[in-house]
Amino acid sequence: MSRSNRERTETTRNALIEAARALFVSKGYADTATPEIVEAAGLTRGALYHHFEDKRALFEAVIAREAQAVAEAIEAGSPQFGTAYEKLISGAAAYFDAMAVPGRTRLLLLDGPAVLGLDELGAIDRENAEGTLREGLSDYLSESGKPLDLLDPLTVLVSAAFDRAAIAIAAGGDRIDYERAIAALIDGIGADQLRR
Repeated sequence: MSRSNRERTETTRNALIEAARALFVSKGYADTATPEIVEAAGLTRGALYHHFEDKRALFEAVIAREAQAVAEAIEAGSPQFGTAYEKLISGAAAYFDAMAVPGRTRLLLLDGPAVLGLDELGAIDRENAEGTLREGLSDYLSESGKPLDLLDPLTVLVSAAFDRAAIAIAAGGDRIDYERAIAALIDGIGADQLRR
């Protein structure tokens, strides 16, 4: 494929993803029809079905892009140097910043699980923010002298706490309170003896 063809393909995909994202956020997945998406993107239905099998595949692309953006924001917001604890706390703030992007909480935490299912959404998350969290927790446990045998369930539980906090913040909860609660949770992981 020539460079200009690749650029056109990428431009078309981006237009579809951006138009779909806006409609999924404003109307929800179920109430968004593919003709609306192609009209908003200024494209044809043929272009949509050339790039995506169906509306669900397009939604998955939107979710993957959102998840990647969150992971990139966490990476950018986490210091290169410092303790694992400091990196986790900075990463938490970066996560909440990333989730404050309008529509992101709805897409990733409400509609995403309903449309894609927990397994598929979990796979996307593990490649992105949850994968970053797992690395951070691994470093933190190691620095705290704790065994890594509970790393996987701790990652799932702490990730769920982050997600629940983001939902509460989006609904009007006090972000500072949730950041403090996440810090207390992370403190507890480092301070308490984790048992088998």
